[in-house]
Amino acid sequence: MATHHFEPTCYHNVIGSQEPVLRVADGDSVVTTTLDAGGSDGRGERLALAGNPMTGPFYVEGAEPGDTLAVTIDRLTPNRDTGFTRSVVASNVVDPEFVHDLPPSERVIWAIDRVAGTVALAEPPEPLRDLVLPIAPMIGCFGVAPPGGQAISTATSGEHGGNMDYRGFGPGVTAFFPVFVPGALFHLGDGHALQGDGEIVGTGVETSFEMQFTVRVQKGRSIRWPRGENAQDIFTVGNARPLDQAVQHATTEMLRWLAEEYGLDTTAASHLLGQAVRYDLGNVFDPAYTMVCRVAKRWLVSSSRGTDHTLC
Repeated sequence: MATHHFEPTCYHNVIGSQEPVLRVADGDSVVTTTLDAGGSDGRGERLALAGNPMTGPFYVEGAEPGDTLAVTIDRLTPNRDTGFTRSVVASNVVDPEFVHDLPPSERVIWAIDRVAGTVALAEPPEPLRDLVLPIAPMIGCFGVAPPGGQAISTATSGEHGGNMDYRGFGPGVTAFFPVFVPGALFHLGDGHALQGDGEIVGTGVETSFEMQFTVRVQKGRSIRWPRGENAQDIFTVGNARPLDQAVQHATTEMLRWLAEEYGLDTTAASHLLGQAVRYDLGNVFDPAYTMVCRVAKRWLVSSSRGTDHTLC
């Protein structure tokens, strides 16, 4: 198990079957850098087109269609002292009659204090002059090459992952992606120093990052939609529009997971989900919305992986 230090020289605004930039083995870790959503690096230099330019793809040896790629987010470190957001909520998150009352949305700068671990508006309006928020770094857009030779814009998301903008994809989380092509061809980028649920202004605090991740190939484990796991929860991700379809994908994937690895038939899983499920809102700004179906591990005991997830 090696740790690779990779400095990218090209970036992609689609997730697809591009030529891999690095081949890594099952269990290897990668330390690399990503641009912000506008294409700028840690020095503020514009190196790529706006629209979530991706670092990668990384070819993972042994990953084949029908497998699952597990990606553990080891570290997310902003590598500059500024980020940007838009200034006004998106028109689709307010009542239609209120849209004409929205002011023009402008790009605004946030100061990132990497020592204190905080962000604040660089030029705050008077009511927000004392607003200082804790950094909560996350990956907005990452995933694997989709099937059929597709190249899917980093503006949206699907079964392959993509621009999900779920704030739960932070350090310590393991994300799971279905593998559609040999090597999986993993891409990542679009780092946020902070973001609220839904990415309702169209951005998080967009900035460049140094990221470290570890990949593992789960042979023969077949999933249909992205999944995730942290110390407390397991969760599934549905990406679609309208929002109810995203809920359907996420819930169905959770029912499959509970059946395949926790031994719960549909009735038992329904009892559990009906009273214990939590739904988190990912992206509601982009072409596909994201909903997350989350269950606390303390209610679960794995039946197939041999792991006791019951917490004291």
